[in-house]
Amino acid sequence: MVIFDFFNDQLLKMNWLSNLVNMLVENVLGLNVEEKLGGSIHFFIYDVIKIFILLSFLIFVISYIQSYFPPERTKKILGKFNGISGNIFGALLGTVTPFCSCSSIPLFIGFTSAGLPLGVTFSFLISSPLVDLASLLLLASIFNWKLAAAYVVVGLILAVAGGTLISKMNLEKYVEPFVYGNKALETDQYTLTVKERIDFSKNQVLEIIKRVWKYILIGVSIGALIHNWIPESIISAVLGSDKWYSVIIAAAVGVPMYADIFGTLPIAEALVAKGVGIGTVLTFMMGVTALSLPSIIMLNQVVKKKLLVIFVAIVIVGIVIIGYGFNFIGYLF
Repeated sequence: MVIFDFFNDQLLKMNWLSNLVNMLVENVLGLNVEEKLGGSIHFFIYDVIKIFILLSFLIFVISYIQSYFPPERTKKILGKFNGISGNIFGALLGTVTPFCSCSSIPLFIGFTSAGLPLGVTFSFLISSPLVDLASLLLLASIFNWKLAAAYVVVGLILAVAGGTLISKMNLEKYVEPFVYGNKALETDQYTLTVKERIDFSKNQVLEIIKRVWKYILIGVSIGALIHNWIPESIISAVLGSDKWYSVIIAAAVGVPMYADIFGTLPIAEALVAKGVGIGTVLTFMMGVTALSLPSIIMLNQVVKKKLLVIFVAIVIVGIVIIGYGFNFIGYLF
């Protein structure tokens, strides 16, 4: 237990970093971290450094694992499963192949053209941007392990349920015809050496950091603003846990946004500190990561309107139900 507490406090929550930033703000900048300006600067510096350190390490590890699951191999593995087992495996495989909502679309085309069941493909499409090792550890670093594990579980349930519903509705005819003939992902695969896997992982770290750094800075800035400058009474009036409509507002705000979970976590941290229900915050996070306006526009090019509307509706209804559920049992976390 002592070892776990050390790991949680010093390696995930990085209490040592918080203390260093506290000394920087108070001794070098001459500001009080208990006041608005000093607290905002501490929040910004601490969260930015912590997220970038954790993110770089996690992306490297995840990318090394992902090097064993290139699109062609992922496609072959998924092709061995059908029915509910296929949806479950598709959702689970999405957790170790963490693509963002936009980069998942080309895989959707490749998987569908290879003849994979549509429901299995959609389970993967929901799970891949929503649930991965990085989201688990980053949530644990900001909140706690119970909430992080619960987030992963409900994310997988949403992916399996969504894919299963689409399977039962027999919507294959609403996929654009050209998709079934697309062979863009048919590439030769070969066994990578350890050095090649390490190089791939390093490149993924650089590539993803380049893609998400601005969202992290924006997210941390918003989090610092909420945490130290916006009165709790104002936030509670709109998103308080006693407001029945707070989850719906969170979904409406989150879905059109385009950002990774790494940029939304600081906002979530600040909202929870201001008394916003944990379910409302999770709905916002899931809306941002599972759906985004760019991914919806891209998906619109490969499926017909009816399938697109059904997919978006399933995800939105799912994250709203999850939000209300977590608000109801929020005291457990």
